[in-house]
Formats: sequence, C-alpha cells, structure tokens
Amino acid sequence: MPAYAAFLRAVNVGGTGKLPMSELTRMCEDAGFADVKTYIASGNVAFTSGKSETAVKAALEKALADYAGKAVPVMVRTAKELAAIRDANPFAKAPGNRVVAVLLDEKPPKDAAADARHVDGEEIAVGKREIYIRYTDHGMGQSKLVVPAAKAGTARNMNTIAKLADMAAALDED
Repeated sequence: MPAYAAFLRAVNVGGTGKLPMSELTRMCEDAGFADVKTYIASGNVAFTSGKSETAVKAALEKALADYAGKAVPVMVRTAKELAAIRDANPFAKAPGNRVVAVLLDEKPPKDAAADARHVDGEEIAVGKREIYIRYTDHGMGQSKLVVPAAKAGTARNMNTIAKLADMAAALDED
C-alpha cells in the first residue's frame, strides 16, 4: 500500500485547534489507514492507505470536521512527493529550522514571490505544489513577511519535512 504524510493546518499552534495526537491516530485508523504514526503535536501524520491521495484527503478532512465542528484543511503528499520536496529545497545550505515549505493543494502562481509583502531579507522560491521560504536568523516568529499565495497552505520547516519524508519512506518499504 502507498505511504502518505498528512499535514493539518492550524492544529495545536498558538492555542488554536487543539487535537491530541492520539485522537488524530484514532481518526486515521477509523478512516481505514494503517501503520499510523504521528510526529510532534502540530498535526503531522504518516500512514499507509490503498486509497488515492484525493480520497485520503477527503476522508481525513471529513473526520476532522466531524471532530472539530469546523473545516480543518489537510495537505497530503505521497512518500515520494515528500522526499522530492525535501530534495528540491532551494535553500538547502540554510538551517532546516529557518526554511519552510508551505504545502498547497495546487501549483502556486509563478509570481508568488513577487507578490510577497514586507520582505526583509527572506527568500522565496516556488516549487511544484509548495512555496519555499528561507527566513533570516530572526526566524519566522519575528518576520513580518506576507505571501498571499501561501494563505491557503500550511507551513512546515525542513526538519519536519525531512522527518516525515523518512517516516513515510519507511512505511513505503514495508
């Protein structure tokens, strides 16, 4: 069965969208996913499923909406897609905690970087279905950067992307 990683938007970050990872595991198992493994309490999960990426996303978003009483967007990638995101990082020389991949459902517009506001040393690059952002040594928390094309996505730093890529790859090999 193919391995996937799912990234929930706005879960357990800044006091919003509280979701215990044990509950996320249960939701995934109830949706028929196998080998479910969560990573840190910010809505990251790897698993296997015979369903398509679209069906996985729909099942997980429905379970989350039923649980939370509101829509919780989910970005899903196959193990191979996640490894490609990690490997295509245009800012690979920067520390992994200073570079994020904003995962999107669709290809970002080519002018995503040009449309950014309040750029103060950050660098932006467009990927296949992600936007890469390298933050300065002040980090994401102090940045005033606004990337309108990233609004519909969810960001994870490259350390998290790499860890989930490894987790999904290990499941893909089983």
